[in-house]
Amino acid sequence: MDIRAKLKELGHELPKVAPPAANYVPCLIADDDFLYIAGQIPFLNGQKMHIGRVGDNFTTEQGVEAAKACALNILAWADNAVGGDWNKIKRCIKLGGFVNCTPEFTDHPAVINGASNLIGEVMGESGKHVRFAVGANSLPFGVAVEIEALFELK
Repeated sequence: MDIRAKLKELGHELPKVAPPAANYVPCLIADDDFLYIAGQIPFLNGQKMHIGRVGDNFTTEQGVEAAKACALNILAWADNAVGGDWNKIKRCIKLGGFVNCTPEFTDHPAVINGASNLIGEVMGESGKHVRFAVGANSLPFGVAVEIEALFELK
């Protein structure tokens, strides 16, 4: 699987991995079978972006873009964890998405589709995953979206 080529074809590139913002590790391989990626926020290459609440000062479409940025960070950490060898990754198992939104906002799945769609486009069949999409009244740094991931390794 050539992730970089597929991303380029889609008009994206892998961002630099960001250091953790608190006391945790950004990714962890467990039992040589699973790769856990901690919640990723939509800052790319150290640039703060996607600050706001969906349903307030952010539209659903802007939330989708924030979710795509989270997915790019997830892919960057996965790439880092396997040393760029995507043949070590069998599939994406799960995404967990949090949307910083107003109490009245109810279209969380549409926002998190930004990440699900990108992972699916990049990874094909092995990108199909289970997921959750929930609303939150705030997220770290005031970002619009945060997404975690779980991958199965070969």
